[in-house]
Amino acid sequence: MERNEPVPTRPRKLVALHWLTVLCVAVAATLVLLRDELDGRALRAWLLEGHRHAGLLVLLLFVVRVWLRIRYGKLQPGGDHSRIVRLGAALTHVALYALLLALPLLGWAMCGAAGLDVHFFGLTLPALVGENEDLADRLQAWHVDAAWALLVLAILHLSAALWHHFVVRDHTLRMMLPGRRR
Repeated sequence: MERNEPVPTRPRKLVALHWLTVLCVAVAATLVLLRDELDGRALRAWLLEGHRHAGLLVLLLFVVRVWLRIRYGKLQPGGDHSRIVRLGAALTHVALYALLLALPLLGWAMCGAAGLDVHFFGLTLPALVGENEDLADRLQAWHVDAAWALLVLAILHLSAALWHHFVVRDHTLRMMLPGRRR
């Protein structure tokens, strides 16, 4: 690959939403992990509320991303890849999208099952499920399992992007970098 050849583009809105989602997921994970390490009831409550807000932002960004992906239709590939590579990428993306939807919904439902209100920038959201302690425990376990699955897939996704950039030397990673001139 010549570094001077034109880089296939991704719509700027999709690139921005991709990186905003990365930021929100990182913030949500950081806040909940910090919460487990710190003392002080008020601080821990604030960190948990921040975690919930970041998770709900992921859900909101998910809806916008899906709407834009439908609107933009099929995107130009970053390189000429084998069928198995394209299939692996497609399956990974579907799994990432599924987890970006499932994680916030599981957290939201878990709060309802635990009898907790969910607030989002001043709005109290309706409970997704009724109060049920056993269900709250199951939803929490699923939420944690889904978070670990998201971490594994995110690492796989990042590894594939780096592999494309440094080994295959195609445009896959460069297409998704923010701030490039189109």
